[in-house]
Amino acid sequence: MKLFITGASGMVGRNLLEHPASDGYSILAPSRDELDLLNGEAVARYIETHKPDVVIHCAGIVGGIQANIANPVRFFTSNMQMAMNVINGARSAGVKQLLNLGSSCMYPRNAVNPLREEALLTGELEPTNEGYALAKIAAARLCDYIVKEEPGFSYKTIIPCNLYGRHDKFGAHNSHMIPAVIAKIDVAVLANAETVEIWGDGEARREFMYAGDLADFIFTALTRFEQMPALLNVGLGHDHSINDYYRTVAQVLGFHGDFEHDLAKPVGMQQKLVSTERLGKFGWTARTSLADGIRATYQFYLDHRND
Repeated sequence: MKLFITGASGMVGRNLLEHPASDGYSILAPSRDELDLLNGEAVARYIETHKPDVVIHCAGIVGGIQANIANPVRFFTSNMQMAMNVINGARSAGVKQLLNLGSSCMYPRNAVNPLREEALLTGELEPTNEGYALAKIAAARLCDYIVKEEPGFSYKTIIPCNLYGRHDKFGAHNSHMIPAVIAKIDVAVLANAETVEIWGDGEARREFMYAGDLADFIFTALTRFEQMPALLNVGLGHDHSINDYYRTVAQVLGFHGDFEHDLAKPVGMQQKLVSTERLGKFGWTARTSLADGIRATYQFYLDHRND
């Protein structure tokens, strides 16, 4: 089976490429220099030329709260354009199976937790990442529309919870919470600092899954693609407070100082926990514990800190 993976240089894409199951597939994983996903003609031509059996759309412009607030136009337009180019290009080339990656920020800010798939489009989005969320919602709906018009196509969307892991971004302006905390506490350890700052009161809750587990799910899903629901959360089914994540990272890295809370900083949604009811019925469960995932992520950070 031939797979076309967009965003192969990103965290999810790289975890797919290094997963043991990838050896059983012929994989197309062009870099940005080889294929500009913002160029619709180039994308359509690439898919038509290589004729993959399945497209896995992982590519996206991603970042934390700071980046989303500072660049809403880019997060909306670039993610929307890439998704439209890839999904429509696959449809035009007659690719019958496509797996689109959404995001839990697609859910309304006031939706009841755990977030069930049927809650999509039932309320206002979280303003701090609305542009990104709208682009992801549009991509999921396009997949639905294609299947309704052409039942022979099987275009499905998974909604992962927050992710972290190997190949993550650790920069101050483009990282998500866990890699940002790892980098921040590593600096504190090296400097023998007595305190580390936490945005907000630390009581907001988040669900973070190790990216290697998402790769494991995707390869599992490829073996039972027709049995998988058209829209499916992929997560842990449990969450932790921001304070809990800081404490766990501190324990792994050996930081013994105190935490100070900056109550003036934004924190986003108070809770974002996805329902795993459908996922449980599908028969898959994540295997990596938080501490083990943080250890593996920290080791990757150390190995590439000077890259």
